[in-house]
Amino acid sequence: MTQAQSGDNVKVHYTGKLQEGDVFDSSEGREPLEFRIGDGKVIPGFEQGVVGMEIGEKKQISISPEEGYGVRNEELVAVIKRELLPSDIDTSVGQQLQVKQKDGTAIQLVVTAATEDDVTLDANHPLSGKTLLFDVELVEIA
Repeated sequence: MTQAQSGDNVKVHYTGKLQEGDVFDSSEGREPLEFRIGDGKVIPGFEQGVVGMEIGEKKQISISPEEGYGVRNEELVAVIKRELLPSDIDTSVGQQLQVKQKDGTAIQLVVTAATEDDVTLDANHPLSGKTLLFDVELVEIA
């Protein structure tokens, strides 16, 4: 049988879980995820985990933070004085904000704490620092 390799276009069904078992993403009820192995469109550990799979094969891939969304970087967490933020911004914990940098690129931030005076913003990816488990089924190699 043909095995998936670098350069192949593949389609996979997947369910992504944290080590504690919480599901954070799934293709269930949707079209399979399609990507070209080696293009870097998905996290490295996921891409590497699909290499060598055959059509119809199912397996679980464990992905370390280094091969997933990276290790947490505490330098990407900042405490901002509330008075420096526009008053119409929702600063409740868990709120996602987007900030444009001087060069025009956007950064995603998450409010992780808020007091009357300060708001803590985290620019780390929400899945950074976590080991991820993916149940994967290879559906097609094109």
